[in-house]
Amino acid sequence: MGTVFSISLPGQAYTVSVARDVLGALLSRSGICQGCVDDILLAVSEACANAVEHGGTATDYSVEAQLATGWCELRISHTGRAPDTAALVRRFTSEHAPLPGLDSESGRGILLMRYLMDEVDFRGEPHTTVILRKRVTSCDPASEDDLDRERPSARFALL
Repeated sequence: MGTVFSISLPGQAYTVSVARDVLGALLSRSGICQGCVDDILLAVSEACANAVEHGGTATDYSVEAQLATGWCELRISHTGRAPDTAALVRRFTSEHAPLPGLDSESGRGILLMRYLMDEVDFRGEPHTTVILRKRVTSCDPASEDDLDRERPSARFALL
């Protein structure tokens, strides 16, 4: 088993950025490549925003992450009921998700999650949960020759 992370946040809009910041620090410090981190953070932000917006009577939601060699799995859950669980399951798991209208102000989050992650799933019981999985790669240090070419000629420090 790899790194396990869990945070519970109030169901308020400002907490989406809190979840993103805390998770971003964990992922970056774990040595995951920045492209994977960016994909994960955008998908998690969408799932958290949905939990806040559609959480119903839930006063909070949770973000859990498990990092293992080559994989990252995230679970975003709230205790509120999904308005139409069967429709959400279809949108998360169908081969072709319906596109929102051009004038629609919402409805793109699930599409983004599906595009950015390798696996996306939805569970309606006992909590409303979005499960996101992504194959991740590590940031491989460049060779010494590459480092010498990219090294700046001047160095700066904040005092």
